Amino acid sequence: MKNFGGNMGNMMKQAQQLQKKMLKMQEELAAKTVEATAGGGMVKVVANGGQKIESISLEKEVVDPEDIEMLQDLILAAVNDALVKSQEMVSSEMGKLTGGLNIPGLM
Repeated sequence: MKNFGGNMGNMMKQAQQLQKKMLKMQEELAAKTVEATAGGGMVKVVANGGQKIESISLEKEVVDPEDIEMLQDLILAAVNDALVKSQEMVSSEMGKLTGGLNIPGLM
């Protein structure tokens, strides 16, 4: 039993180190961005690793008062693509940290 306690203490220390690394990585990811476009680049959305939209840019040619629905669709497509890219970036970086382990609750 003595050995089990030593292993448990070592596991706890490793878990604490992993937690510190994860917190640092989350901060770093929040500063990283991804970009997505729609409509041939007429709509551009930038999202960060914290799953937040940082900016939306529209070329004035895409703004047609007679076709607001198309603009809405383009914005929606670009936002969704930016969020998917952001999630992929986070998953990739977390995979590097955890060595590909699938640990529930980490992502």
